[in-house]
Amino acid sequence: MDRDNFRIDGARLWDSLMEMAQIGPGIAGGNNRQTLTDADAEGRALFQRWSEDAGMTMGLDRMGNMFMRHEGAEPDLAPVYIGSHLDTQPTGGKFDGVLGVLSGLEVVRAIRDMGIRTRRPIVVVNWTNEEGARFAPAMLASGVYAGVHDEDYANSREDAEGKRFGDELDRIGWRGTEDVGRRPMHAMFEYHIEQGPILEAEGKEIGVVTHGQGLWWLQVTLTGKEAHTGSTPMNMRVNAGLGMARIIEAVHRIAMDHQPNAVGAVGQANVWPNSRNVIPGRAVFTVDFRSPDLEKLTAMRARLEAEAPKIAAELGLGIEIEPVGHFDPVTFDPALVEVVRGAAEHLGYSHMNIVSGAGHDACWINRVAPTVMIMCPCVDGLSHNEAEEISPEWAAAGADVLLHSVLEVAEIVR
Repeated sequence: MDRDNFRIDGARLWDSLMEMAQIGPGIAGGNNRQTLTDADAEGRALFQRWSEDAGMTMGLDRMGNMFMRHEGAEPDLAPVYIGSHLDTQPTGGKFDGVLGVLSGLEVVRAIRDMGIRTRRPIVVVNWTNEEGARFAPAMLASGVYAGVHDEDYANSREDAEGKRFGDELDRIGWRGTEDVGRRPMHAMFEYHIEQGPILEAEGKEIGVVTHGQGLWWLQVTLTGKEAHTGSTPMNMRVNAGLGMARIIEAVHRIAMDHQPNAVGAVGQANVWPNSRNVIPGRAVFTVDFRSPDLEKLTAMRARLEAEAPKIAAELGLGIEIEPVGHFDPVTFDPALVEVVRGAAEHLGYSHMNIVSGAGHDACWINRVAPTVMIMCPCVDGLSHNEAEEISPEWAAAGADVLLHSVLEVAEIVR
C-alpha cells in the first residue's frame, strides 16, 4: 500500500466546516455557539449524524463528552484519539476547535474511502466547554476527565445569568451515563489553528507543537460604594471602576517586567450598576497570565496578589482574588512530536516547532495519556474573533499530517 498517496478530501473537510458554521451564526460572519446552548446541541447532533454515517458508534459520558469510535482490527487495544471542541466564544470564528473535531471525522472518512484497516480503534472526541466563555474555567470537561476537577465542581459552575453547568447539560439532553475518565487511551492528537501570527509570518504550513503555555486566571472582585457621578466630590468617592483600571494597568506592567515569553491581560470585566451617572460600587474582572516558564507564571500571580490589595486599600476598596483557572506549562509527548514532524517532512509541508500560546484540551489529557498537537496558520494570527480565517489549503495540509500521524500510531494492517 503506497502511503505517499494517502490524503484526506480537502473539499469535503471544507464543506463540513462551512455547514457546521451555519449553526449558531454570529453577527459578523463567525459563530456564537456557546457551550450547552441550543446551538451547541444542534451542532452536536450534526456531528453525531455525520459520524454515524461514517460507520462510527457514539459513547457519551456524564460531562457530555462525545466519543465517536471507528473500530480497529483488534478492538481490545487502547484506541488512538483525535479530539478538540465544537463550542465557540460569543464572538468566535468558524475554525477554533471545530477544525480539530471535523478533521478527525475526515480522517476516519478518508480511511474508509481508502479501505485502510488499523490495529487500534480510532476515536474522535468533542470535549465539552473547552472555551470557558460561558462557564469558567476553560477546558472544564477534559479537566474532569483528567482528574483535575471533580464532577460536582463542574456541575456547580454558573454562567453570568446564574445558570448551572449541570442543569444546562441536562436541559439540552447531552448528559450521558458513561463514567468520566475511565476510557483506555493509547494516545491523543489535537489539531488546531495556531491562534497567533507566527506560522503565517514565518511562511510555514504546519506547527509541530512541542509545549503549551501555563496559565493562571484570577478573578478579582472590588467592592466600593455606588454614588452619583455629578454630586459626589472626588475626594469622597470609593470607585470600584477606578480600582479596576489601576489593576489592569498593573497587569500589563507585570507581564512586561517578565519578558520574554510572558503575557497578561484582562479580557472580561463588568461593573455594577453599569449606569452612566453612577460611580461603580462593584467591579469583577478576570486577569489572564500565561507563560511556558513555570517560574515566571508563578511570579506574575504572586506579584499581582501583592500589588492589587495595595491599590484597593489606597482607594478604600474591598478586594477578593479567586483563582478560577490554572494549568502548569505542558511538555507534549516527545515520541508523538517526532511522529508529527516526520509526517510533515514525508508529505513535503514546511513546518516548525511552536509553543501553543492558548490552552487546549490536550493540555489536560496530556496528564493521563501521551498527547501532541498539530497547528495550521490563521490569517493575521486572529482568533476569538468573528473575522478569524484560514485557507482551505492550510486546513487540508494539517489534516493530511494528522491522517499520516494517526495511521502510524494506530498501525495499518491492510
